[in-house]
Amino acid sequence: LNEHICLKLSLVSTVISLKNAKIYQQDKLILDNLDLELEEKTFAYLIGKTGSGKSSLLKTLYAELPLTEGTGSVCGFELQGLKRKQIPFLRRKIGIVFQDFQLLTDRNVLDNLKFVLGATGWSDKKLIEQRALNCLQLVGIEKKAKDYPHQLSGGEQQRVSIARALLNKPTLILADEPTGNLDPATSKEIMELLLAVAKEENTAILMATHDMQMVSHFPGRILEVTDGKVLEQN
Repeated sequence: LNEHICLKLSLVSTVISLKNAKIYQQDKLILDNLDLELEEKTFAYLIGKTGSGKSSLLKTLYAELPLTEGTGSVCGFELQGLKRKQIPFLRRKIGIVFQDFQLLTDRNVLDNLKFVLGATGWSDKKLIEQRALNCLQLVGIEKKAKDYPHQLSGGEQQRVSIARALLNKPTLILADEPTGNLDPATSKEIMELLLAVAKEENTAILMATHDMQMVSHFPGRILEVTDGKVLEQN
C-alpha cells in the first residue's frame, strides 16, 4: 500500500516526464533520446539556436506533434498513443503563450477569452464571463476588455494571451518565445508578470527563448537544446 501511495505522490508532482523520446517533424528526426522531467511549480528555460528543435519539443508536449517513440506524460496524460478526442482535455491542463499572440482579430479581448472557454467545455455564460474578467484582472488589463487586438500595443496583446493561457487554471504553461516580438522594457514587464502569475496560480512554466539577457535576469532551470539533445546547464 505504501508503495502505491508513493507512486501516486510522485505522479502528482511531475508535470512533464519524457524518457528515451524521439521527436520528429514529418520524417526528420529533430531530437533524439530525450529525457526530461519538470516538477510542478518549477520555472525552466528551453534555450538553443533558432531551428534547434525548441518549438518541436513544445508542440510534442501539447500534442500538436505525436510522440511515436519513447514514453512521455504531460499533466497526467500519456503522450504515446494519445487519442485525438483526449487532446482537448490535455490542453485544458496546459496554457500556451505564443510569440505572435494568436488573438482572434474579429472580436474584442473579452470575447477572445470567452471563445476559448466555450471551446474547452464551459457552458454557463455567467461563469464564462466571470472567469474571463478574472484572468484579465490577473494580468492587469481588465480596462481593455472591450478593445480589439489591433487597438492594443504588443505588450498589451501579450498580456491578453497570458490571460488566455490562465483560463482553465493550468498545471503547466508552455511559452514559445513570449517576448520575441517585444522591446526590452516590455519584455522585462511580461516576464515579471508571467512569473508572478505562475507563482500565484501554482503553475509550472517551460519557456523557450533565445534571449540570454532574460535568462540571466530571471533565474530558473536552464535546458539547452543542442545537436539533437536536451542538456541541463548547471
